[in-house]
Amino acid sequence: MRGLTIRYAVDEFAMSEMDYNQARFNMVEQQVRPWEVLDPAVLALLEATHREDFVPVRYRKMAFTDMAIPLDHDQCMMKPVVEGRLLQALELKDDETVLEIGTGSGYQSAVLAKIVKEVYTIEIKEKLHHKASLLLKDLGFTGVKTRYGDGYFGWPEAAPFDAIMITAAVNHIPPPLLRQLKDGGLLILPLGNPFSYQNLTLVTKK
Repeated sequence: MRGLTIRYAVDEFAMSEMDYNQARFNMVEQQVRPWEVLDPAVLALLEATHREDFVPVRYRKMAFTDMAIPLDHDQCMMKPVVEGRLLQALELKDDETVLEIGTGSGYQSAVLAKIVKEVYTIEIKEKLHHKASLLLKDLGFTGVKTRYGDGYFGWPEAAPFDAIMITAAVNHIPPPLLRQLKDGGLLILPLGNPFSYQNLTLVTKK
């Protein structure tokens, strides 16, 4: 037909399920395992959990790259290797309860939910909290309890926790979180100046 132009909407981020599976495998083998993340359970979880579901659509091509992915409200999704090192260090078991400070996209909460009995996660950015909460619910992660608020003060009524994970850099360990950690429990965080250099620090409560 003369003068008629037909345009098809194409999702430039679309990949087949096979492509995503291969991308997650490559991420684990090329970015995570080489940095001494060798726990087979952690590696299997990172490969199986659909990271792409938690990445903003405009950054989906970067979902499996070795970089922190921008989220809304000046927040970032951690590099895959950092997520792997955090999980490996905590040595989590399936009967444990974990507190996560910094829900972000909800990805780390989803991975945690596949390991432990219960996950409590707190996000200080209200819009991120609502977005992650809805996504986790839609994807069927019923073992994750979310809260909007300042993670510095923890979640006292759900304490004590077997482990606490702080995903944002802080320059000291918040005393309320130590009080909410079980005796013998582990707390892991990037400790140092939030605007320069941090050390990934593992604390055991005794």
